Amino acid sequence: MVRAAVLPAVSAPLDVTSIALPEPGPGQVRVRLAAAGVCRSDLSLADGTLRQPVPAVLGHEGAGTVVAVGEEVGDVAPGDRVVLNWAPSCGTCHYCARLSEPWLCTRANEATTTPYARTRSGDGLYPGLSVAAFAEETVVSRRAVLPLPDGVPLADAALLGCAMLTGYGAVHHSARVRPGESVAVHGVGGVGLAVIQAARLAGAGQIIAVDVAPEKAEPARAAGATDFVVASEKTAKAVRALTEGGFGADVAVECVGRAETVRAAWDSTRRGGRTTVVGIGGKDQRVTFSALEIFHFARELRGCVYGNCDPARDLPVLAEHVRAGRLDPGALVTRRIPLQEVGAAFDALRAGRGGRTLVEF
Repeated sequence: MVRAAVLPAVSAPLDVTSIALPEPGPGQVRVRLAAAGVCRSDLSLADGTLRQPVPAVLGHEGAGTVVAVGEEVGDVAPGDRVVLNWAPSCGTCHYCARLSEPWLCTRANEATTTPYARTRSGDGLYPGLSVAAFAEETVVSRRAVLPLPDGVPLADAALLGCAMLTGYGAVHHSARVRPGESVAVHGVGGVGLAVIQAARLAGAGQIIAVDVAPEKAEPARAAGATDFVVASEKTAKAVRALTEGGFGADVAVECVGRAETVRAAWDSTRRGGRTTVVGIGGKDQRVTFSALEIFHFARELRGCVYGNCDPARDLPVLAEHVRAGRLDPGALVTRRIPLQEVGAAFDALRAGRGGRTLVEF
């Protein structure tokens, strides 16, 4: 038995309790968690914005140590340090094999529909986003673990598995920020701070952070932001006023997932600029554009899944940046808590209190 935070039903409070975790089967790995980040996507799963069979153990941003492997696993062994990959690509579907876009793999989340453990009463438990990181230990597919290079603190490495990969990829793969360009980052939570760090790494000349909470100005500037705007109905106008000539940012990255912030990001982008949407919004969130403005502004609007990253390729790159001091996942963390406080971390997300809460085991 291991301790885990169980979501018994959609929108129900998390229950920290004991669960029965099996030994790894063929092609599976058992991992003892060192830490797990509390991401807004977990909240989206808990409240039904994203589909998730229940009861479930949520948590998808984690790192830990391999404690056991099943048959047919020969490339990781007990004692290895690993980062969990919540979207493990299959390598054979249309997106993986033909298009080389593993972040769109059609089988990446197939494990979410199969129970991986049992409650104390014997009911099947589903793994949130295939990973189930809000637990002392988890069992995942071999494809869902990424070896962690030496020189990166294991607890902070949890953030490499989602926030840092997403933020880095949004800047380098989706928005393709070039040296000297201006970047507006809408939403300064964990992913937003990662975007700011990545934009600084890319050589952005100006980084404008935008958030509803004025207290986020300090961590935004520490991450590399040159300016800070308190979000309001005049957000786009305020961002444009800070840019050279008042034309708007070359790139805007939306990290919230709300219709109004997507629209504000679009409106804060210059003509011919690029708007990337990272935030996950609900299906009832509608963003509208007129046909004339699409023509007139000639902006590019892109969605961004998992930073458009190939984790197997990009994680070693991120780890090298961390070792060299160019990226700092620990700077994203605003609170470090034990597992029993994860419900309070969800409440903080609902209240808009940003940064990353890290559950440490």
